[in-house]
This record gives sequence, structure tokens and C-alpha cells, in this order.
Amino acid sequence: MTYPARFQLVAAMNPCKCGWLDNPALACSRVPRCAADYQAKISGPLFDRIDLHIDVPAVKPADLALPAPAEGTADIAARVAAARFAALADRDFADPAVTVNADADGTKLLTAAAERLHLSARAWHRIRRVARTIADLDGSDGVCRVHVAEALGCRRVAPGR
Repeated sequence: MTYPARFQLVAAMNPCKCGWLDNPALACSRVPRCAADYQAKISGPLFDRIDLHIDVPAVKPADLALPAPAEGTADIAARVAAARFAALADRDFADPAVTVNADADGTKLLTAAAERLHLSARAWHRIRRVARTIADLDGSDGVCRVHVAEALGCRRVAPGR
């Protein structure tokens, strides 16, 4: 039997059991230990397979009344389409001799982060791919330190590490 291997997992979870970690008025008395215990329920290997970890703060009621952002959906869709086209044309990932597709500063940053954070080989490659995507969205021909830094910022170390 053959199973498909290409899929996209999008998941969400509260930062802690009560869900009010960022609100001092409503958070439980066990902060920050409550958050650490709650997030540790996700195994390290599963956590390692999640490419982007983004904190989304609660929306304030006053923000709901603000006008729509200047960049519309069509503008964002065009930027994403251009980035996908650039990714399809990108030969860095097709060449096995290429180990990191970043400038020297980006490579140095990724290497230092891998050592300091004890990143797995899977995490290394996923950060590299996310940095390439960020560079594509930025319209950059190459991956720079700033792209690697942003990719690292979108990833957390697995709980318990």
C-alpha cells in the first residue's frame, strides 16, 4: 500500500492549560511553569517536524475597529505566487553539493544556532528551507543573514531540551 507523503499540517494550541499566559490579570498562579508543563506534552520528535512556531497575541477589541491593512489579499497572493515561482526555479536544493544556501554570515549564524540549540539535522534543513522561502518572499536572489535570523525566530527548541 502506498501512502501520500506530501501534506501540510497546520496546528494551533494555547500557550498553557488555562490559555491566559500573556494576560497577568487572568493567568493562573502557576505561570510560567504551567506553560512549560503544558507544552512539554508534545514529544520532541513531533515538535521538531513543525517548521514554523508563531505566537499570535489576543486581538484587542479596539483593534477590531481599525481599517483594513494597506496590503490587500491580491497583493499578498501576487507576492506568494512570485515566491513560489522563484522556489521552483531555485537550483540550490537540487544540487547535493550545496549544504547551505546562505551568505557567509547566514551560514555562520545557522551553524552557531545549531550548536547552541542542539538542532537536529531535520531542524537544520527545515530552517534552511524556511530561510530560502523568506528570501523568496523578500524578492532576494540569495539567502542573507537576516533571512536565516527570521527563520530561526520562527522556530522554537522542543520542550525539555
